[in-house]
Amino acid sequence: MKKLDDFGFGTQIRKSPFFDATIEWGATGFSVYNHMYIPRDFGDAEQNFWNLVNEAILCDVSVERQVEISGPDAARFVQLLTPRDLSKMKVGQCKYILITNQDGGLLNDPVLLKLADDRFWISLADSDILLWAQGVAVNTDYDVNIFEPDASPLQLQGPKSRDIMVKLFGESILDLKYYWHREYKWNGISLIVSRTGWSSELGYEIFLTDRTMGSELWNHIMSIGEPLGLKPGHTSSIRRIEGAMLSYHADADISTNPFELGLDRLVNIDSSQEFIGKKALIKIRTEGVKKTQVGLVLECDPLAGPNTKFWPVKKGKQKVGKVTSAVYSPRLKKNIALAMVSVEFIEEGTTFQVETSHGSFPAYVVGLPFYDPNKSITKS
Repeated sequence: MKKLDDFGFGTQIRKSPFFDATIEWGATGFSVYNHMYIPRDFGDAEQNFWNLVNEAILCDVSVERQVEISGPDAARFVQLLTPRDLSKMKVGQCKYILITNQDGGLLNDPVLLKLADDRFWISLADSDILLWAQGVAVNTDYDVNIFEPDASPLQLQGPKSRDIMVKLFGESILDLKYYWHREYKWNGISLIVSRTGWSSELGYEIFLTDRTMGSELWNHIMSIGEPLGLKPGHTSSIRRIEGAMLSYHADADISTNPFELGLDRLVNIDSSQEFIGKKALIKIRTEGVKKTQVGLVLECDPLAGPNTKFWPVKKGKQKVGKVTSAVYSPRLKKNIALAMVSVEFIEEGTTFQVETSHGSFPAYVVGLPFYDPNKSITKS
């Protein structure tokens, strides 16, 4: 067991409530996400993948910062931020939403939690939506309070996660449906537990609401879960690419619109709801897109790790797109990638050359996601 008191780049990069515990349990590498450290290395990334898909892993994802929007006009204001129709959303429900700007560009693809009729959490991918929401509110008359609450999530993911959750919270957890949440008490404090996660596996997120209890909660979960196969871990690039889950700033950004990502189902243009970017998205839908996301299989030796650059995709000598995320899947025994390419070349089987950091290699288009296309695992 070890503890690093002097770590990193200074106080401007925040440490999570679970930081010390992750060090003690073997974290050796971190990256920065939402201005915070996130553990990215607990040893072999392939073993982390197998731990996830065969047993269970506990991940510190406090970097998924929450934006709380509360007050008499909270529901109306949240609807203003997203093109997804929230009119039928119930208390206790979660929804995957998009947040778009006035041009229809994607600012974030968070999970929304409805804690009460007048209280919501936006569980963020990597971007400053707190500032965006506060800026939007300044220019409206909505009566809302927008701030970052003391809420830090852990992800417990994998096929053994349900058994571990029963040990932690009792049989009532079995009634928690996919994309719903409820409150539990632990050591006198509130934990919000949701059937969500960024893994494409069965899993849960546990939101700690007292940051002083981070190490205690981590160690409690590990002590309960270890006998059932639980390992400390980190979000798996292999599994999330298999599941075609977006990584903001990689597979999408402010210049990408929902239609290019095949997320039409989350854009309710024809509803009566008003939202930022509605006019732009109507225009984009009418005119059509010029590029779209596809899956690729790269025909080369197994990639040593995820790509750290956007790799050009070429048809002959013409650049027709870029690889945004790529990794070797030990389960599929293939190099798989998400790419954004011109719409003329999206038919399955279309071949390209991809210029990687290690040379130019052939690739071909396949359907998405690469594994479990009906999401039967996460919904089970």
